[in-house]
Amino acid sequence: MKTPVTVLGLGAMGAALARAFAAAGHPTTVWNRTPGRAPDLTDVTRAKSIGDAIAASPLVVVCLLTNDTVHDTLEPIAPELAGRSVVNLTNGTPEQARRMADWAAQQGVDYLDGGIMAVPDMIGGPAAFILYSGSPVAFEKYQPALAVLARPLFVGSDAGLAALQDLSLLTGMYGMFAGVTHALALVSSEKVSPTAFTQDLLVPWLTAMLGTVQQIAKDLEYGAEPGAAGSNLAMQAAAFGNLIDASRGQGVDPGLLTPMGDLLKRAVEQGHGDEDLAALVRLLSER
Repeated sequence: MKTPVTVLGLGAMGAALARAFAAAGHPTTVWNRTPGRAPDLTDVTRAKSIGDAIAASPLVVVCLLTNDTVHDTLEPIAPELAGRSVVNLTNGTPEQARRMADWAAQQGVDYLDGGIMAVPDMIGGPAAFILYSGSPVAFEKYQPALAVLARPLFVGSDAGLAALQDLSLLTGMYGMFAGVTHALALVSSEKVSPTAFTQDLLVPWLTAMLGTVQQIAKDLEYGAEPGAAGSNLAMQAAAFGNLIDASRGQGVDPGLLTPMGDLLKRAVEQGHGDEDLAALVRLLSER
């Protein structure tokens, strides 16, 4: 018999998780704070109370709106969680994950924190993956069950590491979307087809530029070779003003770009003009 699983939370993502468990043959019990959510969800057992939901399974997967909600939901039934494994897939910060892990340890609970790198429609599909950190014992024991949701990646016993890398991936995504948003606003200020621009120019350009990301990471970790900067920061800082001026000239708010321009300027002022983009990472990390 496959591992019974309880899913707490039936928002769009929670319902997708429950659906994947049930489709893979795991006896799946669900509970939601507001009854009646996800009425189309079938092949699951709907618990009448959170206590009944917890009692049904050794593996409890939580997917709620915030980590505060997770704590408020689990605190009243803490004694019933003892001896079980809790996998918290609620989006949160590393600090929140570590606090939840400390609380779980006090209750005798094996705790995993997770970062879902997918939207609900991707759950159960080949492109989705989920980062996990916390109890290596719980991960090893329940990895086959968790694998039905998405490719499971254990990133360390420090419970905060999954959230850290989850949010780091999201910042990379939103940074890209910020650039795309500004680029489309800029071309749309004239009679340029945004569809043609995106297909013929923007996507190929961004795809080519992605090749530099790994080099930035290597330079950051191992140090750049002297004189290796192909497009040094002094040159980039000197040209960056054109992006701001052109945006203003076209009636486009440059607010998404100005922080990068300011960072380039600071790098040059602090003597990093002959270096490449890895120097900007170090500037952001200075304390």
